[in-house]
Amino acid sequence: MATHIDLTDMQLMVHVASARSLTKGAERTHLSLPAASNRVKNMEAHLGTQLLYRTSQGVSLTPSGEALVKHARVVLRQIEHLRGDMREFASGIKGRVRVYANTTAMNEFLPAALERYLVAHPDVNIELRERLSHEVVRAVAEGVADIGLTAQASGGAGVRFLPYRTDRLVLVTHARHALAQQSCHPFASLLDYDFICLFEASAIHSFLLQAAEDQGRLLKKRVEVSNFETCCRLIAAQVGIGVIPESAALRYADSMPIAILTLEDAWALRKLHICVQETTELPAFARELVDLLVADAAAARLPPQPS
Repeated sequence: MATHIDLTDMQLMVHVASARSLTKGAERTHLSLPAASNRVKNMEAHLGTQLLYRTSQGVSLTPSGEALVKHARVVLRQIEHLRGDMREFASGIKGRVRVYANTTAMNEFLPAALERYLVAHPDVNIELRERLSHEVVRAVAEGVADIGLTAQASGGAGVRFLPYRTDRLVLVTHARHALAQQSCHPFASLLDYDFICLFEASAIHSFLLQAAEDQGRLLKKRVEVSNFETCCRLIAAQVGIGVIPESAALRYADSMPIAILTLEDAWALRKLHICVQETTELPAFARELVDLLVADAAAARLPPQPS
C-alpha cells in the first residue's frame, strides 16, 4: 500500500479530473489503465476516503477528490515555478506556459506577441488553447491555465483582470449585398441568411450559435472554414455573410469586394482582458509573458507618431 502521494499520483488525478475518464487520464499520465486504477485505489486506502465516483458512463470526482485535485494543481504549478526560477542553473530544463484565449485574441493579437516572446525565450514552450471567454476564466481560476485572454472582465474566484485590447465583431457581406445598403444591423435580423462560419471547434463559432439560440433561432451555416481570410473570400464570392472581428475584416477590405457593417448588439464590442490568478505567483518566465502582453496592449493604445 502506498504510504505517500507522489507527483505521478497528482498528475494522474488532475488528468482524470480534466478528462472525466480514468482511461484518458491514464493515457495522459503515460500509465496503463490497471496501473492507474491501482494508484487511485492505493490513494483512497491511504487517505481513508473515496476519490472517484465510478459509473458505466465514466468517473467523476467526489468532494474528497475535488479537494485533492485542487491541492495537486497548486503543487504541480509550484514545480513549474521551480523550473522557471532555476532555469538559468539547470541546463536543458524547459519551462511551459499554458495560455487559453478566445478566438479574437488567438487569431488577431497573440501571434505577433508570442513570436517575440518565443524568440527571446528559446527554453520555454507555450501550450495554447482556444476556448470561449467564460471557459478561459474558469481555466485560470482552476489552475488549468496560467494566463488567459478573455472578453470577460470579471468572474472566477481569485482571478485578476488586466486590460488588453479592444476589438469589435462586425457583419461582413459582399459589397453589393442587400444588407450593405444599411450600415448597421441587429444580429437577430441576419438569421434568415446563410453564414460563412469558422470551424465548429472555434470559440467564435460557439459564441454565434449561442447568440442565435438566445433569439430562439438556429444559425444557417452554409460553409465552415478554418480562418478569417477564407471566410472573407467566400463572402466576396457571394456564398454567404459572416461575423468576424473588425481587425480581421479590415485586412481584406482593400483587396476584396466586401462591406464591413456595424452590429447593433452590445456584445459586438469586445474589450479583451489578460487574466491570471491573484493568489498564485507565476514562474518568472510566465510573468515575462504577462509583462510583454501588458506592454503590447499599452503600445496599441498609443496614438500614431508623426513621421
